[in-house]
Amino acid sequence: MRLQARTIAVIDDDPRVLEALVNLLASFEYKAESYLSAEQFLGSGGLSRSSCIITDIEMQEMSGLGLLQYVRSSNNTVPIVIITGKPSENSEAFYLDRGAIGFFKKPVDSDALMDLIGSVCR
Repeated sequence: MRLQARTIAVIDDDPRVLEALVNLLASFEYKAESYLSAEQFLGSGGLSRSSCIITDIEMQEMSGLGLLQYVRSSNNTVPIVIITGKPSENSEAFYLDRGAIGFFKKPVDSDALMDLIGSVCR
């Protein structure tokens, strides 16, 4: 495994999910930064440091969809992975159609997530 040059941002308002995902990424030698909100992520300059973003859909102010739309409207092509604990029947297609590169239901399948991260987040 090689150490990644850039950071993977993990955004979720549940601290337990943040810790689990950051630990998973670290076990694969990725550098990860955790954020409790999309606003915290954007306000910290995290977007310019991130080679990939993993974000929850349902958050207090800006949702994962809002973040996805913001990033894509600024013509930024950073890969964005959506995670959710409340999927609907059409969720995956909806987010992929709007520019996400992956969609995972919680609890996240760690093997599938890491396969995706390894293939697109460089």
